[in-house]
Amino acid sequence: MGTIWVVLIAIGALIAGVALGFFIARKYMMNYLKKNPPINEQMLRTLMMQMGQKPSQKKINQMMRSMNNQTDK
Repeated sequence: MGTIWVVLIAIGALIAGVALGFFIARKYMMNYLKKNPPINEQMLRTLMMQMGQKPSQKKINQMMRSMNNQTDK
């Protein structure tokens, strides 16, 4: 009877650890991506030029705003 409790406690601790680790890692990555965005205006300008578009500052600002809105949701 005692080994059953040990196994149940171990399984419960494992599940709690995995869940807690997931949420901590998720929070850390969201903060990291907010502080260090994966793309900036210069990268976006270069990408648009490679696609054959002439990037205006208005269009770049619009695309950056839309990308920021998507990450905030």
